[in-house]
Amino acid sequence: MKSFESYFRTQLNSRIPLLTIITNYLLRRKGKQMRPMLVFLSAKLNGTIGEASFTAAGLIELLHSATLIHDDVVDETYQRRGFFSINALWRSKIAVLVGDYFLSVGLISALKTGQIGVLEVVSEAVKEMSEGELLQIEKSRQLNITEEVYYEVIRKKTATLIAACTKAGAYSVKASTEQLQKMHDFGTALGMAFQIRDDLLDYEKTNLAGKPTGNDLKEKKITLPLIYVLNQMNNGEKRKVLRTIKRHHKNEKKIALIMQMVKERGGIGYAKERMTHFRDEALKILNSYPESEARASLIELVYFTTTRRM
Repeated sequence: MKSFESYFRTQLNSRIPLLTIITNYLLRRKGKQMRPMLVFLSAKLNGTIGEASFTAAGLIELLHSATLIHDDVVDETYQRRGFFSINALWRSKIAVLVGDYFLSVGLISALKTGQIGVLEVVSEAVKEMSEGELLQIEKSRQLNITEEVYYEVIRKKTATLIAACTKAGAYSVKASTEQLQKMHDFGTALGMAFQIRDDLLDYEKTNLAGKPTGNDLKEKKITLPLIYVLNQMNNGEKRKVLRTIKRHHKNEKKIALIMQMVKERGGIGYAKERMTHFRDEALKILNSYPESEARASLIELVYFTTTRRM
């Protein structure tokens, strides 16, 4: 990861001063870098890390960074991880162009090094992520999301990129077709567990007043804990809750009442159960590999993603 940091910085070199300022700002505020970490661990699990693994990790990280920048513009978000977003500091137009620049740098890098297979994996992920976002927007407008559709949304929006990390890592060390499928399935299961945990955090993390934020409901995003409870209701109750979300999603008191109801009626417990199911699927795949440092680290990473707190 230390070597990757300097490699990634070199990838983003530009003669445009504004671009240099923005990329330096982003590099100083990087997160846990879970995605490149997954690429390297998946590569190590299936072979020996080489130049192709760095190309794959760089492409994934560039794609992820571009996606976050574009997401902040779409959602009109002005902060990320406690820092100002690019669109907050440099306006939306510049943010979109920086996101485009990141994407193109990743594509050029993959083409220059002949990593066509990795490029194919990542391009498929971009397509799926876009579909997932649009599906979620469509369903949040209609407020008719079912459990089946919810899984489809999170698979496309989140799990597909994590699966791209693990599959690209394996691809970079010339893993067999069977190993590639295994790593894709592992990444998908991990991504599903990761997103359900993220949705549960909305019912747990607190604002300054010590109350859960309920940001998802305020944005009319219906996630698994509420879907489970809606499925237990009669049609009249269900209509009442959905009407409240549709008309009063900005009303903190009304949203807090819905969140309390979700907790009391077992929505949190059910979502945790489903998260554990996907976590165990991911662990089962890892346990089919012989013991190694890479396998131990990936197991630890799986547990971290399903127990993390804000």
